[in-house]
Amino acid sequence: MIVDHGHARSAGLAASVAALLCLMPSLGGAQAADSFAEALTESEPIINTRLRYEYVDQAGFANDANALTGRVRFGFKTGTYEGFMFLAETEIVGSANENFNSTTNGRTSFPVVADPDSREINRLFVNYTGIDGLDVTLGRQALVLDNARFVGDVGWRQNQQTFDAGVARITAVNDLTVTYGYIDSVRRIFGSESANRSFESDSHIVNASYAGLPGVKVTGYAYLLDLDEAPVLSTGTYGLAVSGGFPITSDLPLNLSAEYARQTDRANNTQNIYLDYYKLSVGTKYEGLSAGLSYEVLEGNGTVGFSTPLATVHAFQGWADAFLTTPANGVEDLYGEIGYTFTDVGPLPKLITKAVYHDFESERTGASLGDELDLLVKGVINPHLAVTAKYASFDGTSAGPADREKFWLQLDFKL
Repeated sequence: MIVDHGHARSAGLAASVAALLCLMPSLGGAQAADSFAEALTESEPIINTRLRYEYVDQAGFANDANALTGRVRFGFKTGTYEGFMFLAETEIVGSANENFNSTTNGRTSFPVVADPDSREINRLFVNYTGIDGLDVTLGRQALVLDNARFVGDVGWRQNQQTFDAGVARITAVNDLTVTYGYIDSVRRIFGSESANRSFESDSHIVNASYAGLPGVKVTGYAYLLDLDEAPVLSTGTYGLAVSGGFPITSDLPLNLSAEYARQTDRANNTQNIYLDYYKLSVGTKYEGLSAGLSYEVLEGNGTVGFSTPLATVHAFQGWADAFLTTPANGVEDLYGEIGYTFTDVGPLPKLITKAVYHDFESERTGASLGDELDLLVKGVINPHLAVTAKYASFDGTSAGPADREKFWLQLDFKL
């Protein structure tokens, strides 16, 4: 287990899972390589780079943010021998200027662009797949469950969120996937130099999805968080999601989904939490055109709101990030989205466009919290290279977060 501040429970976890992994080869399973040396020769390089300009104009700040940042991840993944595969990856984030508040550079007269300079081991794990229907990963890894609403890797930020964890995925039963994970540490997006770089954790996650019903997928989950540095975020969240697609015509589907979760206080959390989450969505797609309407609610009790501390929050409730933390009175988000994917546009094999409009209200009081318009254009140049332009404008009210406008232009390359 990779930890910066070791303690007994991480040592115990590492010893237990290591013992299990040592026994696994004798249980059988396919061997992709005939020797460890051959597995090493089959290693593949990992290269993932991103250059991004981000502009932020936010009410209440003397200066606008103009951040030019870059990220490179590099490493390798071995071939598989006796069911084992090893992956190592480092990550370096740097900036070309300081006209923004990176959260670590002290530039507090600028709005936050949470991409601080950082150098760290991003992923380092061993994976075992030597038993049919079982996939076990031990070490520092990225985790994305379902749509990342509760557990994600915060992929939009330059510094990826990763987890020091042991995770097992079981697919031995047809159409059923069960994931269990023990999280010892959460490596957050704030970088290696930040006091907020990690949550030490004693958390358990369970997620089970069944896709054996015609056109329907059912997912149940329990996320039991115990975060040492943030007791108010130590919660138990229990939920159920159902999604399905039904044909309107042979070429036009109707996609429906519904999700509900209950959150309570847990571990050292002194708050009295008893909050609900629910979401309803309807959408369709025809050739390159997609459209949808959703209603998402995170309750608040006047003191604290429904929390999702391990989520990829940027993907929800608007790209302007006005609601990274749920307000104490909760939030309701009614939003519609429309997109079109063009093919063979000049030199581009694919051009992705999207527009989203959000209307926010307080769940507890009904007061308007503002609205937001989000726009995206992404050009896929080839399987390795893409360029993205993205815009978000949040117009708040006196009851909600401050007005803000953001623009991004980025270039991504991956091998």
